[in-house]
Amino acid sequence: MFDVKKGFTRRTAIGSALGSAALAVTIPGLAHTPGRKPNFLFIMADDLGYADLSCYGRQEYRTPVLDSLAAQGMKFTHGYANSAVCSATRVGLITGRYQYRIAAGLEEPIGRPGIGLDPAHPTLPSLLKQQGYHTALVGKWHLGGLPDFGPLKSGYDEFWGNRGGGVDYFHHGIVPDVTDLWDGDVRIDEVGYYTDMLANRSIEFLDARAQEPDKPWLLSLHFTAPHWPWQGPNDQAESDRLANLEEPLGGLAIAHYDGGSMDTYAEMVTSLDANIGRVLARLAELGMEQDTVVVFTSDNGGERFAHNWPFTGIKTDLLEGGIRVPFIVKWPGLTAPGSESDTPVLSMDFLPTFLHAAGGAPHPDYPSDGMDLRPALMGAPTPERTLFWRFWNKDQKATRRGRYKYLKINDYEYLFDIVADPLERGNLINRMPEKFAELKAAHDTWNADMLSDPNAASFGWGPQYLADHYGWND
Repeated sequence: MFDVKKGFTRRTAIGSALGSAALAVTIPGLAHTPGRKPNFLFIMADDLGYADLSCYGRQEYRTPVLDSLAAQGMKFTHGYANSAVCSATRVGLITGRYQYRIAAGLEEPIGRPGIGLDPAHPTLPSLLKQQGYHTALVGKWHLGGLPDFGPLKSGYDEFWGNRGGGVDYFHHGIVPDVTDLWDGDVRIDEVGYYTDMLANRSIEFLDARAQEPDKPWLLSLHFTAPHWPWQGPNDQAESDRLANLEEPLGGLAIAHYDGGSMDTYAEMVTSLDANIGRVLARLAELGMEQDTVVVFTSDNGGERFAHNWPFTGIKTDLLEGGIRVPFIVKWPGLTAPGSESDTPVLSMDFLPTFLHAAGGAPHPDYPSDGMDLRPALMGAPTPERTLFWRFWNKDQKATRRGRYKYLKINDYEYLFDIVADPLERGNLINRMPEKFAELKAAHDTWNADMLSDPNAASFGWGPQYLADHYGWND
């Protein structure tokens, strides 16, 4: 068991896309093997809080594998998810664009039938395939179901994982009698703890790729951990209990409103860390480590048992705790070991970054809103940029420019200096009216170019779910 009774240790936060042609003369070799395009191993956790890794401040347990990855590469302290909820961020990630430009990205999250990522839209895997890459998704998709949508329709050569959101870690479905586990477009039924299974499949992928050493690859390894249900590797009995609930609290058993603990959450995160270690060890054993860019991040801020300190807010909030995430990149030949960056970066930045490194570019009809991160990864200064978010639930809006952030929740508006005040407590709206007006106007201008759908789903926490949200408007 993990000792969580001492409480949290409070720590302060460490406090325009560039063209590939301009970068060509300034960026050193992108892979160890001369003339070879880099492989990309993109690892995403699900609902992991900003400070849930010990290298970001967690004290109750250790995450030695991800700590080591940060020590070998660059740790971003101002890394953001495109959204405060899973599928919207995943739309931004795979398209390299603000998700609000795309119908599927308006869902927060996707849950209605017939909604998904249009297969005609260029994606990171489809564009990398044009550059000669073999592409695979292992883990969570959550961008629409068959027959109209799926990973194999959006650029991946291989898929092994779940199509929806959270699944039980032992019976691998939303409901116990139907699995959401797929090998390609074929539903399968296998036995095991899901986090272990995703690592196993990723190792199989690496073994297969080693047979074609000259062909570059993208592996999107999208774990569901530590998303609910709250089940560690030894919690088969809890899985069985949830499967037999006749009237679960909240209406969905695996949402697990009647369970979970800090100990269980620690077990889920440390299992995640250990399984990532297995994958990275196999990468090294196969001699591919120096040819592979490794990224680790989360799809949004943490949920019920996560540690989002020094921020307030959780998943579904545009407070920093709902959108600030761990963001680690190890890029051989590019990142200095043990380096840190306070450059604001976003999920959608990986598409232009990976494509430019691979010799490609975003599709001209679908220009990326992201930034090529390679200068930041080298420690070079980057132009100031403005980042935008919105979230239909509670009519939330946010703009970040420099150290200042405009925030709207329902009918209330705020201006924060999030460098000096990461808790977002001191509202500067009256002290800095010009800055407030500037950022609010910038959001209005940006939002005018985004899509809108009043029927889109948007989930938010209320007092019926979480006691600490008592008094929030539903």
